[in-house]
Amino acid sequence: MFRLLTHLAFLLLSPVVAFTQEPAPPRPNIVFIMADDLGYGDLGCYGQKNIRTPNLDRMAAEGIRFTQAYAGATVCAPSRCVLMTGRHVGRARVRGNAGRQNPLAQSLRTDDLTVARILQQSGYRTGLIGKWGLGDVGEAEAGLPGRHGFDHFFGYLNQHHAHNHYPSYLWRNETRVDLANVLSNTFPTGAGVASIRKDYSHDLFTTDALQFIRENAARPFFLYLALTIPHANNEAGKLGMEVPDLGPYANLDWPEPVKGHAAMISRMDHDIGRLLNLLSELGLDRRTLVVFTSDNGPHREGGFDPAFNRSSGPLRGIKRDHYDGGIRVPAIVRWPGRIPAGFVSPAVWFSGDVLPTLATLAGAPLPDDIDGLNVLPSWLGMDQPGLAGRFLYWEFHEGGFKQAGRWHDWKILRNKPGAPAELYHVVNDPGEAHNLAAILPELTANLVARLDSARTDSPDWPVRTQP
Repeated sequence: MFRLLTHLAFLLLSPVVAFTQEPAPPRPNIVFIMADDLGYGDLGCYGQKNIRTPNLDRMAAEGIRFTQAYAGATVCAPSRCVLMTGRHVGRARVRGNAGRQNPLAQSLRTDDLTVARILQQSGYRTGLIGKWGLGDVGEAEAGLPGRHGFDHFFGYLNQHHAHNHYPSYLWRNETRVDLANVLSNTFPTGAGVASIRKDYSHDLFTTDALQFIRENAARPFFLYLALTIPHANNEAGKLGMEVPDLGPYANLDWPEPVKGHAAMISRMDHDIGRLLNLLSELGLDRRTLVVFTSDNGPHREGGFDPAFNRSSGPLRGIKRDHYDGGIRVPAIVRWPGRIPAGFVSPAVWFSGDVLPTLATLAGAPLPDDIDGLNVLPSWLGMDQPGLAGRFLYWEFHEGGFKQAGRWHDWKILRNKPGAPAELYHVVNDPGEAHNLAAILPELTANLVARLDSARTDSPDWPVRTQP
């Protein structure tokens, strides 16, 4: 209770920008949209020149665009776990993409508290549409969405299944729903490549999301729309950027996977526009907070080259890197009447902050054992001193153990145990081109010590040296 009162007092006393806020509605609706492998530079409002994203650009013009927001991890499953539980990846249950080799290591357990459960207990109707990635039927069933606070679920349970944008089935709650697609090859996880393509999963998710909003317009709702665009179908090789049509990019002199990537993003943008328009039609605009972000940086999969259209923007690195291109993500927050329009914020926050922020918005008490902070003042366009001064932490387990942290304007990286650390001033050097570790040894040593102390050991995620 003390933490909740402290957060609310801070919110009330923080200075506001030159903008008249309307009174906050009790328990506002929340729509949290997360793209899959969308890079920091993939949207027009973040500097993209070649991919059309008019609706997300409009969302940024009507709300706040954040320039220093971070994902919870550099790949999907741990990033989603950080989002759901408010714990950074060094203390989270799920710290990597374990997959079918160890499904329990990629599953929430019964005692894990999620933001969905907190909102559900606060009277929200909760829905997850799209990609879950934190539990599956079988031995990992303790992690199923319905057992972690979601009243409604439609989509993919595991991330391998979610590679295929034309799957032979999806899940509605815990019931399998067969689709009209026919797969030419399949895997135990449900992944594969379709030979007959009729049902595009993203389109089904859009339809379901719009219906969820319509059905719950008269009560507070939380919609977690976890889209699978623009992730590649890894099982399809260089044809992995699956999309029904190439839209305005069809006749461009671009490689086919690049066209597909752009078409996926524009398709997503179009459907987010439909969602925003529906909120307006139903009179829910001013009662609904909408957040858009990505789970990690852009991929190099399915034949796609992230350098072609500068998907990482000015940042170095992509998915699976701890350079900012792998973990800094686009983040837009919109709430007409409550936050200023066209505001650009340098506030430093990460997806672990979502749980305490949404809990505060709903008037719910905050769990004690979390790493995230309530960043609602920043989301409302207020000054929030001290955010940059905390130590943000990441780790990654593929191909050996890697760590990174951010403190104030500094970024520390260690790409394998015992390796020399790298130090960057990411405000002056967003491309992380100038390693200052040798020039600033005391600061480097201090931040390396923070890397060593930030995490807790996990039997599911032991520290391994480079193979």
